[in-house]
Amino acid sequence: MDRRTLLKTGAALAATTALGAPLVARAQAKTITFGGSIPMTGKAAETGLNVLRGYEAAVKYVNEEMGGVEIGGETSMLELSLFDDASDPSRAATLIQRQVDEGVGFFLGSFGSSIVLPTCSITEAAGRLMVQAGGGSDQIFTQGRKRVFGIFPRASRQFVSSVDMLKGLSPEVATVSVIYTNDPFSKFQADGAKKELEARGVEVLDFIDLPAEVSDVTNVLTTIRQSNPDVLICTTHDQTSILIARQMVSTDTNVKMLYQTLGPQTEAYGKALGKYASAAVTQAYWDASAPYEGDYFGSAQKFADYYSANFERPMAYHMASGASCIVTYLEAAKQAGTLELNAVRDALAAIDFECFYGRIKFTEDGDGDPSLLGPMLMQRQGESMAIISPQDAATAEAIYPAPAWSERG
Repeated sequence: MDRRTLLKTGAALAATTALGAPLVARAQAKTITFGGSIPMTGKAAETGLNVLRGYEAAVKYVNEEMGGVEIGGETSMLELSLFDDASDPSRAATLIQRQVDEGVGFFLGSFGSSIVLPTCSITEAAGRLMVQAGGGSDQIFTQGRKRVFGIFPRASRQFVSSVDMLKGLSPEVATVSVIYTNDPFSKFQADGAKKELEARGVEVLDFIDLPAEVSDVTNVLTTIRQSNPDVLICTTHDQTSILIARQMVSTDTNVKMLYQTLGPQTEAYGKALGKYASAAVTQAYWDASAPYEGDYFGSAQKFADYYSANFERPMAYHMASGASCIVTYLEAAKQAGTLELNAVRDALAAIDFECFYGRIKFTEDGDGDPSLLGPMLMQRQGESMAIISPQDAATAEAIYPAPAWSERG
């Protein structure tokens, strides 16, 4: 899709041309418009397209399977009005400002904190709303914003369950090294990981800062070989995670566990690394086997079944988190009994309900409640992804220690 092309799906758009009041507030239109941008091209497109498919799945289901949504006694259909921001924060900001000027009131987030940060600043200043599953930087939630909500916990609160898993391995993990990219999300996540690890008695041997854009990590991997940690933790985005894993293979840098918070969950990771992708550990905020259910889609498995029947792109948890943004908007509007923005904002702030994605509840700062919406740990085992933590949701035992690269068949 050309990055300048406006993506529109859902109900007919004849009622969206008058721009006097926010589009979402025009009950007579009987259409709820969700605006925003998403990386359909560029470096963040691999995951951006996953989030987009989740948005599309929710709109398709509500329109076609539910016949719309009833709010305040009136049934409305849904539509998406999303631009390709090409993974470019400046472009995204321009597009979002244009939609604010056109009267859009409900926004969905892009993917990546570097894009969500400037765009949520625009929507906040304009009195609009954003529910998003693409930005976890602490900066999004610690600067006094009251109209931005994140499905994920903020970055510094995302590692509690990971330390639980590491401490439960046998032999127990004693040492780790951490590599992170210096971007608004990864640095906060790495800081939170270091704090949690050290508080639980795990020694952090290395804490290595990479540039936001990096093309070679061989010098860093020399340090890792010398330190020889039990676990290498990478709080890096998809393509950087692939780069690190590839160069670990080529330099024969072996650790007992490679844990990358983003990357191993994607189809691209498996294609890029082949047999070497096996045993990589990652975070996942949802899985079809999770015991969640609610009014939209039904259970977690039914969401997965519906998605797979209607979309070709392979399932990842970002599809579910994207769909949950729209479901959360709708549940808040139903509880408010209106599409008026301030009323929906207040309902979002107080929301506490269960759906196919889990129990949705936000902190007073707008990020996902870490005790309810924190990550599970997934591991690539052969051609599939297995839940290895928490124990009560696990579908397989962790492969630990992982075989050396030279021993993988």
